[in-house]
Parts: sequence; structure tokens; C-alpha cells
Amino acid sequence: MAQSQHDVYCRQCVLPRAFPGADVDASGLCTFCRRPGASGADHERQQARMRARFTAFCDTHRGRQPYDCLLAWSGGKDSTYTLALLRQRYDLRVLAYTFDNGFVSPRALDNMRQVADALDVDHIIVRPRFDVLRTIFRQAAERPDVYPVKALTRTSSVCNACMGLAKGIGAQLALRHGVPMVAYGWSPGQAPLASALFARPIRLYRPMVEALASPLRRLTSVDIAPYFPTAEDWARVETPPCDVAPLLLHPYDEPSVVAAIEALGWRRPTDTDPNSSNCLLNAYGNATHRARYGFHPYALEMANLVRQGIMERSEALARLEAPEDPAVLTMVQDRLGVERFASCQIGAVGAPHTSVGTGGHRQ
Repeated sequence: MAQSQHDVYCRQCVLPRAFPGADVDASGLCTFCRRPGASGADHERQQARMRARFTAFCDTHRGRQPYDCLLAWSGGKDSTYTLALLRQRYDLRVLAYTFDNGFVSPRALDNMRQVADALDVDHIIVRPRFDVLRTIFRQAAERPDVYPVKALTRTSSVCNACMGLAKGIGAQLALRHGVPMVAYGWSPGQAPLASALFARPIRLYRPMVEALASPLRRLTSVDIAPYFPTAEDWARVETPPCDVAPLLLHPYDEPSVVAAIEALGWRRPTDTDPNSSNCLLNAYGNATHRARYGFHPYALEMANLVRQGIMERSEALARLEAPEDPAVLTMVQDRLGVERFASCQIGAVGAPHTSVGTGGHRQ
């Protein structure tokens, strides 16, 4: 007999039975919802403390280097709103960088051009050789041994590999430009508040970056060294940059976020799935993840948003149950040369690596 939605998902949030550690009991509640959580007032006080700490950090470092902050900018709504927050509220000189993995939504690229103009932001797009990326992403999808399941409760193995490269590139840029801070556009559902700022001792920044490279080296024999800092890069600075996720320090309301960035020329992409507003590869990563593990890689993110009252449970369920666009899946598979969901052939090799200088939004 087919299961009902009540049987599959926690009745309070949206974690499915298949999610590691969810353990939905007879009452329909998952382990996470059965645990007592912090009150809304506690959450607001913690946000305020972290926000004050971040403000003090910005005041200390503002204007000491050509750039106060490096932002990993995907062109999605959260990273775009983060850019606006850094520029308009904190008056930071931001160097935005985009890791073009070969599958960035065309609308996302257009959005970045519009917003970079509106905010007067210097923007770098880094495009690694596509034959390197194709090998890495194909192997990430087909080899279940590279990332442990615990590492796949927030994103797919394909997206983990992609983010590892993006963070390596970001660390390299931050060190070479002497930037004291690296920002990410994580929504409140994507990362716990404790990880927002200074949660990890500064001395662990280099081991963290090197740990991101480790699974990629196990994944493939292609050379990933050009996308991670060298020993000379680390020697450039006495103090490594710190990581921050500014959206975790402020009240988050998605309609307000979208309205604010639409005023800058951003338009919601129609060529990506409901869980991603910038990346076509994301749909393939989601599909492979669900096929292998039985749960959507964004289930924990959606569950966190529902518990915090940021997203309605019905909307979260709709996003988790929305099918990936078959045309997008086929296109991605063709380019990667995989046959998991359809008969595909290896696509054409993309453009070679280019890293273009700063100045306005020149690319």
C-alpha cells in the first residue's frame, strides 16, 4: 500500500524517515522536533550578540586593505542579498567572486551583471577548465565512498565537490588580495548560527581549506592544485581571513529578501529547480542524491526553516517533492557523460581557465 505524506515526513517539520537520525516515532515526530529547542527570544539575543561582534570586526578592518571582504557570489537570492547587506548596511568594499562550474544559470549570470552595476561592486568570474570539472562532478556522482553520509545531510556529493572547489578558490583569492574576511550567502536553514563568525579558531582556517581539497584529490587524478592556495599564498599573511555568513546575523524573511534584490535588477530564474536560483548542476546532484539515499539533500535546510517559522511547512514540502526538470537533467548528463537517468554521450569540452581582473563588474 502506498505511504501517505504523514507516514513519510515528520508531521512538524519536513524530515523524511530516510534522513539519517530522523527516527520518526509513532506520533509522527522526528528526533530533532522531539528535542527541546531554544526560544525565539534566545535566538534573537544570540543574533544581536553576533551582529554586534560582526559590526565591531567591520569597524576594525574597514579601509585597511583595497577590499574589506571577499564574497562567494553564486547569483542566487541569498548570496545576492548578502552582497547588498555588506554594501548598503555595513559600507564594505566587497570583491565578489563567482565560481563558474559550467552550469551557472544564464539568468543568474545576467542577474549578477545587473546587481554589480547597481551596487558598484568589483566582480571576478573564475572558470576552471571544463574537462577538469566534468571529471570531478561525474566521479562525485558515481562514487559513494568519497563523502561520508554525515557530510551529505546538507547537500549532495556533486554539490560538495563543487563547493570544495569554490571555497578553495575563495581562500586563494582572499590570501592574494589580503582580504580579512570571506563571506558566504548561507540562509538560516543552511548553517547553524554558531558557525556564522569566529566559531572556528582562526588557526584552523588553513587545515579547513586543505581538508576540502582532500576528497577531491581522492576523487580524481586531474590537477586541482591551481584552485587551492599554495604555500606562498599562505605565507602572504600573518592572520588568515575569517568566515562569516551575514544572513545568520539578521532576521530573515524571504519575501523581503527577494523584494530588496529585485529593486537592484535581480529576477528570479525560471531555468533552475525550486531549491536553487543559480545552478543547473544542482538538479542533477539532487536527483542522484535522492536515488541513492532516499532523501532530498536540502531536507535538513527546509526543516530548519520550518522550525524557525521562516517557511511554511507546505511550501517546504512542495520544494522537496518538486521533480527536477527532465530537460535540465538530460543537458547536464550529456555534458558530464553519465547514464544514470538517461542514455547520454559526453558533451563538448568547455573554455579554458580564465580569471579576469577587477574593476566594476568586468568579466
